[in-house]
Amino acid sequence: SNGSVAVSLPPPADPSNPRDGEKSAWYSRANHDERMRRVVDRARRGCTKKLLYKRIPVLTWLPQYNLSVAASDLVAGFTVGLTVIPQAIAYANYGLYSSFMACFVYTIFGSCKDSPVGPTAIAAILTRENLHGLGPEFAVLMCFLCGCVVMLMGILQLGFLIDFISGPVSVGFTSAAAIIIATTQIKDLLGLSFPGSKFLDVWEQLFEHISETRLWDTLLGFACMAILLLLRKAKDIPVGPADTNKRTTLQKVLGQMLWLISTGRNILVVVVCAVMAYTFKLHDVEPFLLTGYVKPGLPPFQPPPFTATVGNTTYSFLDMTSSLGSALFVVPLLAILENVALAKVFSDGRAIDATQEMLAIGACNILSSFVSSMPVSGALSRGAVNHASGVATTFGGIYTGILVILSLYLFTPYFAYIPKASLAAVIVAAVVFMVEFHVVKPMWRTKSEPDCNFCSGFRSFMELDLIPAIATFLSCLFIRLELGIVIGIGINILFLLYASARPSVHVEKVTSSSGCEYLLITPDRSLVFPSVEYVRNLVTKAGMKEGSSCTPVVIDSRHIQGADFTAAKGIKSLIEDFVKRNQPILFYNLKPSVVEVFQGVQPKEFKHCHNEAELNELLKGSEFRGIASAFAWRNSDTIKGKPPQTNPKPDLPVIGSPVYCESDTLDHSTTE
Repeated sequence: SNGSVAVSLPPPADPSNPRDGEKSAWYSRANHDERMRRVVDRARRGCTKKLLYKRIPVLTWLPQYNLSVAASDLVAGFTVGLTVIPQAIAYANYGLYSSFMACFVYTIFGSCKDSPVGPTAIAAILTRENLHGLGPEFAVLMCFLCGCVVMLMGILQLGFLIDFISGPVSVGFTSAAAIIIATTQIKDLLGLSFPGSKFLDVWEQLFEHISETRLWDTLLGFACMAILLLLRKAKDIPVGPADTNKRTTLQKVLGQMLWLISTGRNILVVVVCAVMAYTFKLHDVEPFLLTGYVKPGLPPFQPPPFTATVGNTTYSFLDMTSSLGSALFVVPLLAILENVALAKVFSDGRAIDATQEMLAIGACNILSSFVSSMPVSGALSRGAVNHASGVATTFGGIYTGILVILSLYLFTPYFAYIPKASLAAVIVAAVVFMVEFHVVKPMWRTKSEPDCNFCSGFRSFMELDLIPAIATFLSCLFIRLELGIVIGIGINILFLLYASARPSVHVEKVTSSSGCEYLLITPDRSLVFPSVEYVRNLVTKAGMKEGSSCTPVVIDSRHIQGADFTAAKGIKSLIEDFVKRNQPILFYNLKPSVVEVFQGVQPKEFKHCHNEAELNELLKGSEFRGIASAFAWRNSDTIKGKPPQTNPKPDLPVIGSPVYCESDTLDHSTTE
């Protein structure tokens, strides 16, 4: 009867019947073959040359690699190597072990040529906070597990999780981490020795042991810091004309020398201090605290430890994992955040594949754990050096890794003469620029000043970007770094939920081209379960207070892009409330998808229109004529005998003074 074609299906197979059993086996084999064919087709579609080049980026540029590109990578790689060696020694005893394997791996899988993967200040302080008092085996296992977590995130394409870490949260975390890192180095700058790594503990211990300050360590530390900060500006000294083409050969050479000295300032200061300490040692004078013995040679290539013994306690794999706690999730997230942020800074407008960066950083950490590495990521400071050095491809990391390996083979015995104060100065001079005070004013300016009205003022307060930044900063300083960033993300999500639950609702009286006056209510966003009850109350109160119960209410839904079941139930209750008091309500500009959601709960008297002509027809229809006349009579009686205002332009409605409703209390003082 409905035009469909009837298809006769075979009766179900009877297993007791031999023929039916053969049919069942044939159908089973056919279904299995069909499933296998689909799996093979899906795998064949996934394993394409394009995907292979996307997941192994080295294949895209290696065929075109030439001598000029290799020269650029060579200069950049060795320059970054001169920067990473003193930083790695300062970050951790195993810092150099973390500085070569990741360089090789990222060359193959990395997509950002400017990202030098290795130990970072943030990774070092997070490792220190979570492993204080435990052995280095825990740091190596953390590197392996962090790599596994990041790799899994990349396989599952969870790059969108980075979007939940907003700029203010990142600023608060980075600034707090920089201050904590600098605080932990103060004792080495002053030649002190005491336990404690937390912010308040270090300052408490510092004031208790301030009388034990060593004069020569203090002088050396602050002198190194001043020299490093001055050399940082050496590259900005103008040499000759601003146009490089007009400079003489001598001026160009001098400019390159200043740039090289500025870029390699860390290694220069550390080498000079080590030579000084070695000279004093030859004369049996030890004015400085030295780094001490560093194990020479490369670390053995072996799997990360899954058991460890610290003192008289033996830790199993589960014990070690539980000891790491939340760091197993926070450290990978921050590693990705650091590297993606670095890639965006030097992307030159290119799109960044967060999934590929996750896979690359995951592989770097997993393989680095086989050479006793701590967690690694891209370092922004070395990325700037890499970019300024003119790196052309990720092959620059190969030269950096080779330089680190040579230093481990040849220069490890001399690392023992490096004064601790000089290494502390290197770290402080590097992290002091991570404190982003300069973004406070722009963050304050991005939001308007709070309104004097309580609800509007609270909304403005909730929109201030400074709130999550300050909360993250203070939580990281006084609680823990990983908890601080979780608190910041939680506050950001709370702000998002509040914004979703408290939309702005625009209320105004409008006269249609046919002379019918009605109340136009416009929500500014989609209706979802946190906001539907709030919007329902606003619409109900606006309909009751703005005029009479006979005034038609039109909800302009042009901003409602979606709705859910709870919103549909709320709209159904709203319509029922209006029907009970005989007040018309219409929905205007509803999306078809939203109409389907609303109709799914089968509301009664649900009327909607898609254009102004349909709206005018409904407003001047038979069921609204009496209402409009009664309203016009009352309006003329109350407004000094004047008839309702009509629209001089028949195609456009006349709009009265708008009222912006942002709370349960409506302001009608400006409504005509």
